[in-house]
Amino acid sequence: MKYYDLRSNMRFPGRWVLANPVDAHGQKVDPWQFDKGRLLHPQDKLVLRQAHPGSALDFSFTTLGIPVVHGRVVPLCERLGLQEQVQFLPVQVEGQFEPFFILNVLRVIRCIDDARCEEVQYRRAEDGNPERAGLYRVVSGLRIDPSKVGDSHIFRPWGWTVALVISERLKHAMEEEGITGTKFVEAS
Repeated sequence: MKYYDLRSNMRFPGRWVLANPVDAHGQKVDPWQFDKGRLLHPQDKLVLRQAHPGSALDFSFTTLGIPVVHGRVVPLCERLGLQEQVQFLPVQVEGQFEPFFILNVLRVIRCIDDARCEEVQYRRAEDGNPERAGLYRVVSGLRIDPSKVGDSHIFRPWGWTVALVISERLKHAMEEEGITGTKFVEAS
């Protein structure tokens, strides 16, 4: 099976850009909690403002890379049996009455194939954060080792959780459903 780095299509004309979430009182919400691969239980309603107003998309990322999906992505994932791999957190998007969700991916897999990536750089102790030494600093031309993925159809690669990887099966389902805002870059 092939795998793809799922990105937001930034060339979509007139597209919106969403800001990072805040709670119902306008207080910032930790954006980094959404790439840890664990279930979340927000205490308050999540709200997304439009950093750059424009046309709503079925799939997009916030300014710090949090995936946001239209409600029609939920039944698609349910039909594919992905309930154990994703969590949909309801979010109110400024100016929208349609249902939107933060897509919280629940799997982080150690699967990056360093030798096949275009470029890989690691953090070093002398970079200033010795506790992060050995972690990825740069991954260009992401390539994963499919043999390490198991039955996962959507996940983040360990050490480079800014990427969101999906299976060919999920890619085809999104294309057939006409999900807007997507860009797929082969990663296997």
